[in-house]
Amino acid sequence: MSLNETHDVNLTSWVASANANSDFPIQNLPYAVFTVKGSGHALRGGVAIGDQIVDLAAVAATSLFSGLAQQAAEAASAQSLNALMAMGNEAQSALRLALSRALRTGASEQAVLSECLVAQADAEYALPCQIGDYTDFYTSVYHATAVGSLFRPDNPLLPNYKWVPIGYHGRSSTIGVSGQTFPRPQGQTKAPTADAPSLGPCKRLDYEVEMGIFIGKENKSGHGINIEQAEQHVFGLCLFNDWSARDIQAWEYQPLGPFLAKNFASTISPWIVTTEALVPFRNAFSRDPADPQPMAYLTSAANSEAGGFDVELECLLETAQMRESGESPVTLSRSNFKHSYWTVAQMVAHHSVNGCQLKAGDLFGSGTQSGPDPKEAGSLLELSNGGKQSIELGNGETRTFLEDGDCVIMRGFCAKDGAVRIGFGEVTGTVLPALKS
Repeated sequence: MSLNETHDVNLTSWVASANANSDFPIQNLPYAVFTVKGSGHALRGGVAIGDQIVDLAAVAATSLFSGLAQQAAEAASAQSLNALMAMGNEAQSALRLALSRALRTGASEQAVLSECLVAQADAEYALPCQIGDYTDFYTSVYHATAVGSLFRPDNPLLPNYKWVPIGYHGRSSTIGVSGQTFPRPQGQTKAPTADAPSLGPCKRLDYEVEMGIFIGKENKSGHGINIEQAEQHVFGLCLFNDWSARDIQAWEYQPLGPFLAKNFASTISPWIVTTEALVPFRNAFSRDPADPQPMAYLTSAANSEAGGFDVELECLLETAQMRESGESPVTLSRSNFKHSYWTVAQMVAHHSVNGCQLKAGDLFGSGTQSGPDPKEAGSLLELSNGGKQSIELGNGETRTFLEDGDCVIMRGFCAKDGAVRIGFGEVTGTVLPALKS
């Protein structure tokens, strides 16, 4: 995809809130699935503009658009976005253009489209699609090295890391949308001084700051996706919190990797920002000359020129005490998706190179996005040096790992000179006490 009229920095909207430092200006137009609180209405697709949502079911019913844009609006008016995703980027791009033109200041469609708006304050969200499969990657070399040094001090970064995009298959049934709450997980752990493991609640609960990548158009089973076409199979990106039970993980992860430590809960933001909206915020991909260079199937001119995404990420913590006292959440760290060691296109190409079929609505996690500075760590495991150093929260509280009642908040946005800032909204999740056995 390339820059087009929908990215024009001079565009404004007749939806006034979109023009005032919003995550969702007219240059963004991300997708979600929502309903109006207490209405009893069926879920339907929507597009954010300022503090409003364009109800795509209502839009489709007006027949305001025509051709592929109308077909895309009809597909997006369903209770999930799978049908729209499966249509491919051409369809969502046609709908984006039609919406952009209809939402612009002075648009003749204002009278009709204004009747299709719902205030975000009145909405409740669901997962944007049926997630058939979920794969979590491990694309931050800074995170991989830091964590490896804690679990394997003598061999922190395994030799395959710089050759292959590492990933594991997770559990899609426990993925929830922002606002998710879940009980502290239980599992086997083994203390260093114990002779045998024990079963009980996790004591080292953590978050992971990640990006979620939604697959759009599927490939045929047995047919890999060439890296040149990889992003044609990507619908868009969201924020993603991959909760992790570090003490369970430490006991179970060898020899097959994460299992119960990762599959109890994962939380995504409701809004999916399309790859087209992100065109102004692409950055070049390169590899340190001292490292192995990506193999041919993971290399393309387009990927080298603009394979990365420049997305600023922030993680905040709101404790139960902060909530009760009316205090603001405290920022724990900031990082950026541009530090990823592997690109989205490389993830898609590698995931399918063996013939694996990717289907519309499948989700990839990027893996924890930590930056080169230790303060840019995307997990408490790193920030607390494996639990050895307490993190001061500024109100007398400290943390090494999450406690019951803690709410983790993640935000993301893109900003650069010559482009309009766009945001991803936020993703929140709260830890509840472990269930009594």
